[in-house]
Amino acid sequence: MATLRDIQRDFARSLLVPGDGAALVHIADDLAGPAERFNIYRNNVAITLVGALRLVYPAVDKLVGSDFFDGAARAFIKRYPPRTACLDYYGDDFPDFLAVFPPAATLAYLADVARLEWIAHMALHAPDAPALRPDALTNLAAGEHDRVRFVPHPSVRLLAVRYPADAIWRAVLDGDAAVLGGIALKEEPRWLVVQRQASGVVVARLDEDEASWSDLLFSGVALGQIMPDEESTRFVALLADHLACGRFAGFDVASGAGV
Repeated sequence: MATLRDIQRDFARSLLVPGDGAALVHIADDLAGPAERFNIYRNNVAITLVGALRLVYPAVDKLVGSDFFDGAARAFIKRYPPRTACLDYYGDDFPDFLAVFPPAATLAYLADVARLEWIAHMALHAPDAPALRPDALTNLAAGEHDRVRFVPHPSVRLLAVRYPADAIWRAVLDGDAAVLGGIALKEEPRWLVVQRQASGVVVARLDEDEASWSDLLFSGVALGQIMPDEESTRFVALLADHLACGRFAGFDVASGAGV
């Protein structure tokens, strides 16, 4: 006799794998056969999960069209079923899946757009926190400046891409075909900072140095360990921009020398 765990395992596998009939032996025959009745559940699950992915990846959906997106999403669902009941966090593996999905092989930029959409989705659903006011730093003692460590706002994310994913994403969501058609799909490293503001999710570009400094700043490394000797003016300008844009939620002062 099958255990409850056996039934649940068979049911879950059959829901996500078309043609899998493991669950049918656990379904009583009725006016409609087990396969016909089970397909109702299978179709509803597929529709729900495809819909959840479409909500997270609207630009990808528009770039490839609904039929292509449905096919890619269903192939993804079969390989990567949900791990939690909360579908807000379903689909984090979709960008990497698209990167190796054979039908998308000619769309080299697609995975980067998907990576940006996932980061934007995470920023949108991040916890709220008041931004650090720049004047909160005015009372620091002279010897404390180098030991300041910043706390990033919960919505802030950094992302490295190879294609102009930000420009593509914005043009697609704005429905601006002229801008989209003028984007050069040149492969070169790009660094983005993503955050949620009152107007929505905002994406800004950084250069390589700015991205490296930002990564350290958002990781809580003390200012004295980040400040470059020869590029201090650029670093200070970057720090001022992060403060002005509300990318920090707080700070502390590390104790001890050499921290």
